[in-house]
Amino acid sequence: MTELRVYLPIHDLQSQFSAYLSTPMRARGYPPFEGQHSLIIEVSPALAIHRISDLALKAAPDMEPGILFTERQYGLLELHSSDRDELDAAGKAILKGIGAIAGDQLAPAILFEDIIENLSDQHAIILNRSRSASMLVPGSSLLLYEMSPALFACVAANEAERAAPAAILNDVQMMGVSGRIFMSGDTGDLTRARDAITRTLKAVKGRKK
Repeated sequence: MTELRVYLPIHDLQSQFSAYLSTPMRARGYPPFEGQHSLIIEVSPALAIHRISDLALKAAPDMEPGILFTERQYGLLELHSSDRDELDAAGKAILKGIGAIAGDQLAPAILFEDIIENLSDQHAIILNRSRSASMLVPGSSLLLYEMSPALFACVAANEAERAAPAAILNDVQMMGVSGRIFMSGDTGDLTRARDAITRTLKAVKGRKK
């Protein structure tokens, strides 16, 4: 039986987040563009994601798979399109095919959030060695946000950028046990980004573990 862990439509991809999805990452497929719409799915067992992919791409064959990846326990798929009707058709086919509704997904849990002001040189240097997006500049403030399941970092990053477009997206960790967002810039911008993430996650309907 397929367990739906994450069912995540993301509308109107923002410029930084869409660019992040185009960077070299595990299981990268077709890169999305700013303004497109994305559907991100996570299921268990991991190999069930291939049935999900089959259902989605047969229902909406023009949608492009951006990520198809199987972890040890979970499988994840990212699809994107410029047509929201295609996104909806793919989503309906997936849910019907596994006998689920969107609300069967796990509700996101907020694990940690903090804003560090006036980032030191050494701290910025070591973070820059492992970032996957834009460079951290010493002296800026740094927003850290962690949630689970990990894929909710995607909608968190997109909505944070929408709320605070001047903030810089430094890293998105969307695979694994938990998801993490690293953003930098002015403290006021990061406060708006943090609040947008919190509102977004709390608005998601889902079940508790």
